[in-house]
Amino acid sequence: MNDIYQLAIRPLLFNVVKADPEKLHSTTIRSLNWLGEICYSPGTTWVNQRLQQSFCLFDKRLEQNLFGLHFPNPVGLAAGFDKDGVAAPVWGSLGFGFAELGTVTFHPQPGNPQPRLFRLPEDNAALNRMGFNNSGAVNMAHRLAQVRKKLTLPIPIGINLGKSKITPLETAAVDYRDSFHLLKDCGDYFVVNVSSPNTPGLRALQDAVMLSSILEALSQENTTQKPIFVKIAPDLEWEAISDIIELAFNYKLAGIIATNTTIRRDNLKTQLIAKTGKSPHLEAGGISGAPVRDRATEVIRYIYKHSQGQIPIIGVGGIFTYQDAWEKITAGASLVQIYTGWIYSGPWMIRRILEGLLVLLEQQGLTSISEAVGIGF
Repeated sequence: MNDIYQLAIRPLLFNVVKADPEKLHSTTIRSLNWLGEICYSPGTTWVNQRLQQSFCLFDKRLEQNLFGLHFPNPVGLAAGFDKDGVAAPVWGSLGFGFAELGTVTFHPQPGNPQPRLFRLPEDNAALNRMGFNNSGAVNMAHRLAQVRKKLTLPIPIGINLGKSKITPLETAAVDYRDSFHLLKDCGDYFVVNVSSPNTPGLRALQDAVMLSSILEALSQENTTQKPIFVKIAPDLEWEAISDIIELAFNYKLAGIIATNTTIRRDNLKTQLIAKTGKSPHLEAGGISGAPVRDRATEVIRYIYKHSQGQIPIIGVGGIFTYQDAWEKITAGASLVQIYTGWIYSGPWMIRRILEGLLVLLEQQGLTSISEAVGIGF
């Protein structure tokens, strides 16, 4: 059953039907929204039990308590998949140890023109220039407030905050603060996303001066001391990463998420994107998946070393197997996230990763996943 997705479903969708990636994604999200609703409806709770039996793996050795939150396992859903938080109730039943919703902006926005999402199967990668398409912070806050009234969610839920496209860079801090104000009671942790390549000028906010103004605004609004992270690009120079580490200490951030998508196109096997008839080198957007794997791990290792392991890291980029997850954890990541790997490998991927991590813990003579963090940096 574990391989039915890779052997039959994915080839059908990718090669035979040739389903448009964004349309397929929208269909998946609608299905997960429906699944989340019936999981907790009276009379159909057996659906949730069946999902957990199939996709979840519970083991004390995988649990961690970090920045005031309990994580049943270290593998989470990365931001970008559930942009509006419509599937929040179901992620825990699919095996994830936590889920990050968004990116959400204060103002609703349609994102960039289509087509804007492309698969690169030869590279186990995706190219996207979505542009933070979402229904806005007000809608997400309302939706999550309704969910939390009805349910106690089994995993931590993070919310990834981005800058609205219409907001000038010089007033970005206000934009982030206003989103946080609306959502701060709905999320368990928050992420300042200043590293997407698909909003004009956004990556300039990774500059120490610009980023500090955002963090200052959020810290003043953060009266309930919610954990706040900053998500950085893999394309930053080491000096810029050092500046962000310093800011993380100064503002007592919960940690750093490393990394977002890359704008580099090194060593891609894909020569042509069929949808546009152009080379990936000529297409705007960020690359996720296998091509960013090694650089993301390098950045994790650098942050761990230069913070002396004092800043928690969530590692993301190119995770497809338990070996990939282990590499990031032993480089210094306390938690990891996946997105592109889940698309390519299917819904049983989480369980396979967790099973593999337990095998590696036994081989290393470790009793907890937390003991593996940074042992190989």
